[in-house]
Amino acid sequence: MTFTGAVASVLRQYATFDGRARRSEYWWFTLFYALVYGLPYLVGTLLLAGATDPVTGQPTSPGALVGAFLAFGAAGLVALGLLVPTLAVSVRRLHDSGRSGWWYCISFVPFVGGLLLLVHMVRESDAGPNRFGPDPRAGLVAAPPAPAAPSSVSFAYGPGRTLLPGDASR
Repeated sequence: MTFTGAVASVLRQYATFDGRARRSEYWWFTLFYALVYGLPYLVGTLLLAGATDPVTGQPTSPGALVGAFLAFGAAGLVALGLLVPTLAVSVRRLHDSGRSGWWYCISFVPFVGGLLLLVHMVRESDAGPNRFGPDPRAGLVAAPPAPAAPSSVSFAYGPGRTLLPGDASR
């Protein structure tokens, strides 16, 4: 699955918690989320760092503070807008490895919960159908090999006349 295909698939299934999600779909969407959320957050952090005096911590640039506030607000809106599809694709990814979506709650256990969830997200999918649905990879077939290139190129000029590359009679 490609980056754009994964993002489109997850956003199309915005609040679909049943079924399965392939590993590539989950990780491409995770990268999308990190980029879309991380960019305004990074801009806000840089603006905030430039808007305060490093020694006293007092504001030095009100415009930069407003910019940081707007950037953090944008990051918050992205996080809020992508909360449901992020949870949905996570649950479908757990389903793909044969686990209930309730396993997502293990991420709330301090220190080890996030690591255990990461292990489950990285694991190989169950081959074939499982209790959550058919294998999402089952519909994929290898692309047929490309046809071989012709050994010589010919161009037809009129009925019965063929001009070969390098032919002097034009």
